Amino acid sequence: MTLSLPRSVNLGAIVGAVAWTTASFGVALAPAPATAAPNAPFYTAELAQPAKDRLIVAGGVAWQCNGTTCVAEKGTSRPMRMCRELQRDVGEIAGFTAKGEALAEDKLAKCNG
Repeated sequence: MTLSLPRSVNLGAIVGAVAWTTASFGVALAPAPATAAPNAPFYTAELAQPAKDRLIVAGGVAWQCNGTTCVAEKGTSRPMRMCRELQRDVGEIAGFTAKGEALAEDKLAKCNG
């Protein structure tokens, strides 16, 4: 089956308009991924004393510390182990969160133990 269009129809313009419309509106209608802010840290640790160094590698991740707050991207270990590894380098951890969820008090005590 062959489609026949009059010579006055500019097929290139039609294809271009369809492509532009799809690209413009397709992107606008695409759902946003359900993730946290792109630069939000996965781990946050509140220290009992300010960290001596601004950059600490513990638990296989780089921790950025500013005063008594240290943050890091996601590692491959469980939160309890990440807390313990950081504690070995910085001392007592006053609070620890992973993906916005605080480590339970009993686990925080074990982290510091």
